Amino acid sequence: MQSWTAPVVPQLPGTGPELSLWDTASRRVLPTEPGPVARIYVCGITPYDATHLGHAATYVAFDLVNRAWQDSGHEVLYVQNVTDVDDPLLERAIRDGVDWRGLAQDQIELFREDMAALQVIPPAHYIGAVEAMPGIIELIELLRDKGAAYEVDADLYFPVSADPEFGRVAGLDQQTMMALSAERGGDPDRPGKKDPLDCLLWLGERPGDPSWDSPFGPGRPGWHVECTAIALTYLGRQIDVQGGGSDLAFPHHEMSSSEAVVATGASPFARHFVHAGMVGYQGEKMSKSRGNLVFVSALRRAGVDPAAIRLTLLAHHYRSDWEYVPAHLEQAIDRLNRWQHGVARPTGPSADQLLEGVRARLADDLDAPGALQLIDAWADDAIASGGDDAGAPGLVRDLVGALLGVKLS
Repeated sequence: MQSWTAPVVPQLPGTGPELSLWDTASRRVLPTEPGPVARIYVCGITPYDATHLGHAATYVAFDLVNRAWQDSGHEVLYVQNVTDVDDPLLERAIRDGVDWRGLAQDQIELFREDMAALQVIPPAHYIGAVEAMPGIIELIELLRDKGAAYEVDADLYFPVSADPEFGRVAGLDQQTMMALSAERGGDPDRPGKKDPLDCLLWLGERPGDPSWDSPFGPGRPGWHVECTAIALTYLGRQIDVQGGGSDLAFPHHEMSSSEAVVATGASPFARHFVHAGMVGYQGEKMSKSRGNLVFVSALRRAGVDPAAIRLTLLAHHYRSDWEYVPAHLEQAIDRLNRWQHGVARPTGPSADQLLEGVRARLADDLDAPGALQLIDAWADDAIASGGDDAGAPGLVRDLVGALLGVKLS
């Protein structure tokens, strides 16, 4: 599957410090310590109702990870999926009276346009579940051969008991896991399961649903195993970061991690499980089910500079839950204008310490709000009193573009 056009990332002098991130599994900030190639898998969209600000906040957050790693001298191998066949997509297509394939394609294209506008560096591999079907089936066969799959009617399930460390990612108690499983696509009450938390690997063919041939009969894959298969295929047995929104910690990342560990014998699957906070609107979490969505494409059509949209997101720490209000965008537009005026001057205050400061803030668990404040101070000084460093405005323009992904004209 085609990704989107890559933005230009300016080259900066020197290198940044190594990135540290909060790891959900260990409940603390830890250095990422990747090898020469940093490997990251970020869960992608189910292609309907794309791209709202909640989506955008997540992908901008992991774009910062990508940029920080590159700035510290690592090659980054970034993989992202698209869940282009799943119950929510099929249900939306039926509701709207459209073909599910066409709905998925239209929404994927819109997502690509939004990511390019927001200067998000594209993944090296952008993979849909449909195109990954052979690898998904192969992984399910492997799990079955290892005794980590069992049948309930025409469906196959993964037994969480196969992974002795199941539960380490989200660190939740049984009652909470049961509730979240029921809320987030699981079926804990289904008769015949060995454990209520066991998750679906293969859904046997249902009338009217798309299906694929497999050694276990026609059908389609469960949600979790899709990401497991794609990550293992393109990134290998262990990765540096598995990322997504905080609502993916359980069950999605818990299940996909366990499937990978059982399949490969390598633990942990990810050295860091990293989760972005939820964005709210009108008093509730921004979500497709509630319909309280603010779309990036709608803001762009209204004439909003994508750089201001990105600054709106960067003003909040990636792990924080926050509620969007239009004043946030107004503040971001004002900030963008001040930065533009600052770098438009022929000279400015020295920016060498600013570069070091922004690098340090981002290396400390992606403290983007702290980095923005440092640039605010430089821009205010440049506008108020100028400076005598002819290279400073250009360096600030480059560091903002390279580290924050904000393109200043």
